[in-house]
Amino acid sequence: MGKIWLIFQREYLVRVRKKSFIVMTILGPLLMAMVMVIPIWLATMSDDAKVIQVLDESGILASKLKSTEEIKFVTVGGPVQKAKDEYLKTEDAALLYIPQLNLDKPQGIQLFSQKSASISLASKLERQVQKEVEAIKFSKSGIDQKVLDQIKTDVNISTINLSAEGEKSSNVGVNSGAGFFGAFLIYLFIFIYGAQIMRGVIEEKTSRILEVMVSSVKPFQLMAGKIMGIAAVGLTQFLLWIILTTTITSVVSSQFELDRFSQANIGQTMQQMETEKDATQAQEVSEVLGALDNLNVPLLVGCFLFYFLGGYLLYGALFGAVGAAVDSETDSQQFMLPITIPLILSFIVAQTIIIKNPNGAVAFWMSMIPFTSPVVMMLRLPFGVPGWELALSMLLLIFGFIGTTWVAARIYRVGILMYGKKVNYRELSKWLFYKG
Repeated sequence: MGKIWLIFQREYLVRVRKKSFIVMTILGPLLMAMVMVIPIWLATMSDDAKVIQVLDESGILASKLKSTEEIKFVTVGGPVQKAKDEYLKTEDAALLYIPQLNLDKPQGIQLFSQKSASISLASKLERQVQKEVEAIKFSKSGIDQKVLDQIKTDVNISTINLSAEGEKSSNVGVNSGAGFFGAFLIYLFIFIYGAQIMRGVIEEKTSRILEVMVSSVKPFQLMAGKIMGIAAVGLTQFLLWIILTTTITSVVSSQFELDRFSQANIGQTMQQMETEKDATQAQEVSEVLGALDNLNVPLLVGCFLFYFLGGYLLYGALFGAVGAAVDSETDSQQFMLPITIPLILSFIVAQTIIIKNPNGAVAFWMSMIPFTSPVVMMLRLPFGVPGWELALSMLLLIFGFIGTTWVAARIYRVGILMYGKKVNYRELSKWLFYKG
């Protein structure tokens, strides 16, 4: 145990003293915040209005299309070929061609553009044209559009978790975001620190340092000390990030006076809003902040640390075994694929299936399998997971990393002293049963 501790210390101290570790520890929360804030900021930025030329042979839609801050409609004359030729001489975004229409089956509408039109632009034009066609049909059917507009009502359904302990307001978006954030961090860090183990073993193996080290320690002690040392580096970085993030959040909250959106103050805040739209947005912000307050943060952080450590130890041992089995990083690719597929699969399935049904059969089984549970269980936790499922998942993960560590140790003890030999899966399977 003493030798494992010495190797642990060496791996830990060498890495935490690196400038790259210190820089990433300080910049990490800021970069994470930028990753979340910049896309929102870019989405809210409005480009210059796109000019859309409209050739309306039906004569019923062009005058009804309303220009907005994003799209400006300009009516042009026909015939269509002449309109196309004239359009090519301009820098306008597109030419919308509306032929003679059968309102029951409005077909033949075309959008010509010199560059491929974006999905966003095509969707906006479709909605505008569809809305105007419906308005004309309403008018012809004798239904008053104003009456119809008065009938239309926005409905906002608040989601509340009901349990024996009481009621807690929740928000599907907040729960999904919190789960996805935790799952993404585990996915990211397993890859980063797992790859560090593999590269470290390959470097030491190629420089023949391992030959000297294994003369003093057992291969398993070497592998265990290296894996735990790098895990401690990851945990140190996580803890520092939590402290920095908490500090930044406190400063931001005080600067933006987020207390006015609390459940206690939201009524007064809404009264101060000048428009109904502002009041609705204030209510939505209040619901999001309320849902964040109702997240079981201690449980999420505790489970995050457990699944990070469990997943890292499980995959880290395998990454170490791969590093010991090959002579260069290039040779490692054939062994990396089977290891990374479960991790990548869990992340892809998490975004497509599990986020839609976090309590379904796929989510349950993938949160039990040790190779996928670190990512999938983190995604499910904010939605509420029964205690027995969480306990069973943790137990299986513990058995999982014990099993993979045993397999990795068998490969490691043979591989670290094997040079110049191309290793395949058949050779690896033989190493598992070597004696001595």
